[in-house]
Amino acid sequence: MPLAHVRLTSFYWPSMKSESKLAIENMPTTLSLEHLLEPFGFDSTRRTKLVRHQEQGVDLAALHRAGQFEFYQSFQGRAVFENCEQIVSFIGSAGTQAVFVGVYQVLGVSGPKALTLPPDFQYPQLNLSSVYVYQLNRDKRFDVLIDRLIIDWGSGTRSWVQKFRHGAKEVVEVLPRGYVKEFSGFLDFVLRFDELKAMIDNPTANREWHRMLGSVSGVYLILDSVTGRQYIGSAYGDGGIIARWSQYARTGHGGNAKLKALLTERPNARSDLHFSVLQTLSPSLTAREVIAYEVRHKEKLGTRAHGLNSN
Repeated sequence: MPLAHVRLTSFYWPSMKSESKLAIENMPTTLSLEHLLEPFGFDSTRRTKLVRHQEQGVDLAALHRAGQFEFYQSFQGRAVFENCEQIVSFIGSAGTQAVFVGVYQVLGVSGPKALTLPPDFQYPQLNLSSVYVYQLNRDKRFDVLIDRLIIDWGSGTRSWVQKFRHGAKEVVEVLPRGYVKEFSGFLDFVLRFDELKAMIDNPTANREWHRMLGSVSGVYLILDSVTGRQYIGSAYGDGGIIARWSQYARTGHGGNAKLKALLTERPNARSDLHFSVLQTLSPSLTAREVIAYEVRHKEKLGTRAHGLNSN
């Protein structure tokens, strides 16, 4: 249950001491950002700003996964972090929500000046001819909450940098460690390889994925998002789709010849693989019956002639 949905009510027990009863009655009915950060050492007396990063045309979550977010955050077109000792950073999510990505100490600033992009930066078109460059140091005490703490930024999402105020940001939820995302339906999702591996490695946090994908046989698609080449396979027998996909999470290729060749050709190719379900089938079907559906999909999409299927 999302933490923000929990409401604390005072109860009366005849033997309860009056001071204990009073403490319960005075407990907050909602959780604010500082309630989650203070046990990890957050000092709200320091000059603090909250930052919700969101920019049209820039996939900040992808930058975060690629380890390029901190460079992106370090330069700003204006001196937005002036008179500030620390920032609490988020990436904008659905609606007015924001995903926590760290607490950073502001150690210094230079500029405005020209800044050179790293050669592998995902957005080489960014203009850094005149920017303020901040020296930011992530406080690792809060790392356990990265990608897990979700807050409601409120109605003022256009104001992406705000001064910290007690009680201003309500916690929506704290996700379990290793949680990937909500299961949206068999035919309505695409999993990146890193998401698949996290889902397989953390069955408790992703129990709905395991339950649903383990309940059916089916035909699935693996897409190499760099080249567009496709592999079609099928899963049947005990464990259903999740059992078969666990082999890909472990090896990257699942024993398939052309996927092995792809990983030899491009060792990091597994990070470019996307997994989806084309058709779910009853687990009572035989292997022969499931493979017949697999063959039909291969014929429709031409994955033998132009894709990653060799059989």
